[in-house]
Amino acid sequence: MEVYIVRHGQTVWNAEGRLQGNQDIQLNENGKAAARKLAEQLKDVDFDCVFSSPLVRAYETACIVCGNRDIPIIKDDRIREISFGDLEGVHNSEWQQGPYRFFFTDPGKYIPPKNGESLSEVCERTKEFLEEQVEAKVKEFNRIMIVAHGAANKGMMCHIEGNSVDNYWGDGLQKNCEATKFVYNGKKWERMTC
Repeated sequence: MEVYIVRHGQTVWNAEGRLQGNQDIQLNENGKAAARKLAEQLKDVDFDCVFSSPLVRAYETACIVCGNRDIPIIKDDRIREISFGDLEGVHNSEWQQGPYRFFFTDPGKYIPPKNGESLSEVCERTKEFLEEQVEAKVKEFNRIMIVAHGAANKGMMCHIEGNSVDNYWGDGLQKNCEATKFVYNGKKWERMTC
């Protein structure tokens, strides 16, 4: 089974450098244009289905990439973005100076803000999603796409690549509308070139 993991297109808050988390922020024009570009790149790739975060920026990206093709898009709450709790909406320059600064630089030391979610919690729910919706259906699907978010996608990749929270970001944060391709053979995962 081929699995394409895609990060949503750019939003106004991405462009402004603000923490989005579970805030439901729409794509901006750059985000829509990038999604259309990805749609063109993947127009000849046949997907059995698409799983999407329920947040509008991911779902809209999935809809644009699918275009007028008859591909079911299934929303799953387990692949929504990490919750930054009381810090959602805050500018990066503010939260990266405080006790949350380890989020990208030393994720094993990251402590979530009040009402926020830990990276371990993201790993747990995204792993559950992969086990139930992807790995368990390896004989059912030939090719699927998952459209979600920066931290949620890396949570899935921690499971796929066997990374601990200490190496949460692996080879770095996906760019907006970047697709990462994997193959799952029923026993092991392998990263492929898109």
